[in-house]
Amino acid sequence: MEPETLIEAVRYFADLEICNQYMCRIKWPDGKVACPNCGGERIGEIKSRHLIRCKECRKQFSYKVGTIFEDSPLGLDKWFVAVWAIANCRNGISSHELGRALGVTQKTAWFMLHRIRLAMEAESFDKFDGPAEADTTYVGGKAANMHKRKRANVIVGRGAAGKTAVHGILQRSGEAGPSRVSASVIGEESGVKLTREVRKHVAPGATVYTDSATAYGELCFTHAHKSVDHSADVWVDGPVHTNSLENFWTLLKRGLKGTYVSVMPFHLFRYVHEQAFRFNNRAMDDFSRFWQALNQVLGKRITYRTLTAKDDAGFMGIE
Repeated sequence: MEPETLIEAVRYFADLEICNQYMCRIKWPDGKVACPNCGGERIGEIKSRHLIRCKECRKQFSYKVGTIFEDSPLGLDKWFVAVWAIANCRNGISSHELGRALGVTQKTAWFMLHRIRLAMEAESFDKFDGPAEADTTYVGGKAANMHKRKRANVIVGRGAAGKTAVHGILQRSGEAGPSRVSASVIGEESGVKLTREVRKHVAPGATVYTDSATAYGELCFTHAHKSVDHSADVWVDGPVHTNSLENFWTLLKRGLKGTYVSVMPFHLFRYVHEQAFRFNNRAMDDFSRFWQALNQVLGKRITYRTLTAKDDAGFMGIE
């Protein structure tokens, strides 16, 4: 019987044998366990150590090899609970909270969460066929929290200076199912970047709704582009609006401000992918959402050096 709640998941996955069976179903869906070193299928199991031994190359390997869990000293019982928590907590879960729940340090929990966010990055899917919404939001410190003197120097125009731009495209719900979103950190807003993002994710000729930003001006050459003028206090003009995407921005910022509090700009894209994963799979029940995340752990890996920006790869995601 598959678990339905977090407490049931904790009890269910406390058995490492069950966790190993789940990993077998994901890594070898045909039931034929193969050695990652030589490809051999003459396999033996060391149950006392929860390891697999290849009888051909005589090497041992764990069920975590080839996944985001590889080389982690933590057991799959703790990893599965962490995946369940971040996949199903509406506003995410902080590393402090996860660390206390699993009995690990905050540093370890932080590393675990970033590994899981890597797995949550959207798999490739077909272009949106419209109607779609496109919009940009800015993530950064609130003006109300700044000293008056600093605020006068930093906040200019609409207050986007010093913040990071995140662009999103939302496919409205229809016959294909509920609405879906694709969001990415673009660093700074420009006509070239915004137009490129829309053309990358929305099929040519499809209807795209945006605000009145001039950066979207060239969309009319490839898409049925319609806009609504927010500066004139017009937010809805029949089907022309970006309110569905604004809802996603609200969910994203609620998690950033309420759960994570402070996020470094070069990590922001990971949190965007996390929220997009939960949003796109919101129609699923908790176990199905957990299972979806678990099926995306293969072939992905990230090191602590990358996450802590000790090499250049730590800045991937911001153009």
